[in-house]
Amino acid sequence: MRVATWNVNSLKARLARVEEWLAYASPDVLCLQETKMADAALPTMAFHALGYEVAHHGSGRWNGVAILSRIGLEDPVAGFSHAREDPAVESRLLSATCGGVRVVTVYIPNGRAVGTEHYQAKLSWMADLRRHLSTTCQPDQPVVVCGDFNVAPDDRDVWDPSRAHGGTHVSAPERAEVQALLDWGLVDAFRLQHSQDRLFTWWDYRAGDFHSHRGMRIDLVLVSRPLADRVTFALIDRNARKGKLPSDHAPLIVDIDFPPGGRRGEAVG
Repeated sequence: MRVATWNVNSLKARLARVEEWLAYASPDVLCLQETKMADAALPTMAFHALGYEVAHHGSGRWNGVAILSRIGLEDPVAGFSHAREDPAVESRLLSATCGGVRVVTVYIPNGRAVGTEHYQAKLSWMADLRRHLSTTCQPDQPVVVCGDFNVAPDDRDVWDPSRAHGGTHVSAPERAEVQALLDWGLVDAFRLQHSQDRLFTWWDYRAGDFHSHRGMRIDLVLVSRPLADRVTFALIDRNARKGKLPSDHAPLIVDIDFPPGGRRGEAVG
């Protein structure tokens, strides 16, 4: 089972790139963030033509999340289980069952600046995510939580920790919220395969940051323990960040031997 996550920063602007990437990367499940589309505008037929079912949660110009699956897509639920989001403002969380795995795609708020109301709202949103997981999933079940977390989990995930400290994405409370998800029972799948530093998923468009390799690893695939023991491969596809009109994020791919011994692209059950 190949799971991928990608903040595309406008699906309308990058649909052709996403279609091309699906054709060569061939994920079984792709979670998208920042589609910046309303549900009615989603190019569903384009994805169906490539063999993917689609669930989407979006209201228009901002945010928007989607799950594409070619191994089945059941029970899609938008928003938190305990408090539905205002669809005109949020559209940051979507869950569905794909091939026997509960998949959750997230686009966690940016936070803007430490100490602001936006930062506090980010921490509250992350606490709501933990509550949502604890009421809808069990850590001994196959669960994947992935997307743009807008948090670099530790200093290995930042181009220059001394320059980044004091800002959002690296503050102790944000990192503590990610750690709380790990304590609940999730595992950072990428780190099961790669322990070294300076492996990033996001680079600012400005000042040539991508070419200078000034970035952060803020896109994560977190998996429950039954899946963590079966992670076989992980890759940040930097090539998808190159070329004309790229997103500022690169896709993150994780391969999981689930169902055990199953063929890729084959639904469970």
